[in-house]
Amino acid sequence: MLKIIFMDRDGVINKDPGGWTKYNYVTEPNEFHFLPGALKALKLLHANRIRVVIISNQAGVSKGCFTKDMLSRVNSKMCDEIGKAGGAIDDVYYCIHKDEDNCACRKPKTGMLEKALAKYRLNPKNTFMVGDSKVDVMAGRGAGIKTIFVLSGKATAEDMKKWEVKPDYCFGGLLEAVEWILNKEKRRANRSVGRKKLAHKDRASGAQDLEAGEGVQ
Repeated sequence: MLKIIFMDRDGVINKDPGGWTKYNYVTEPNEFHFLPGALKALKLLHANRIRVVIISNQAGVSKGCFTKDMLSRVNSKMCDEIGKAGGAIDDVYYCIHKDEDNCACRKPKTGMLEKALAKYRLNPKNTFMVGDSKVDVMAGRGAGIKTIFVLSGKATAEDMKKWEVKPDYCFGGLLEAVEWILNKEKRRANRSVGRKKLAHKDRASGAQDLEAGEGVQ
C-alpha cells in the first residue's frame, strides 16, 4: 500500500515564483500562494493516511536572496495553512545550494530522495515523485521512483516533449494527480481483497473435498 508521496513545492503546491517575485523565489510568507486544488489534494492524502514529503531546491539562500530563517517562516506558513485545511506535511527536505556547489542533494541529483527513502525504509517502486520541472522528473527517475509531471508550474507539455527523460504520468495539477493515485490505490486494494476471498474459498473447498474423501472406504 502507498504510504508516502514525494513532491516538489513551488509550482506543485504553491504558485511558482518565477517572473513575478523580486528574486524569482518565495522569500516571504506573503509571497506563498496555494495553487487551486492543492489544499484539497493534501487533505485527501492525509485522510487516506498517505504521508507527504517535500523535496525542493531553494538555492536562493546560497545566492543571498533570502535567509534560512526566512525559508523557515515560509515553510511554517505553508504547514500551518495546510494543517488548518485538514492536510499535513510530514517531512521537508530543502537543498539550499547553487548548481556550482556541486552538492549531492540538489535536484536533478538524488541525494534528498535517497535520504528520505532510507529514513522511511521505503521501496522506491512503492511511491511517486510529483513535480513541475525536468529536474523533478530526472531526480525521481534517478532514484527509481515513478514520476508524475504536473502542468501547474514552470514547464509546459511542449517543454516535456523535448526532455530526454520523460515522466511516467502527466496531469494538470496536484489535485488531479492525487485523485488518480487514490483511485489507483483503491483498485489495487480491491484486487487484493478479491484474491484473498478467492484463496479462502479455495481452501474451504479443499477442506470439504478432504472430508468427503475421508468417508470413502
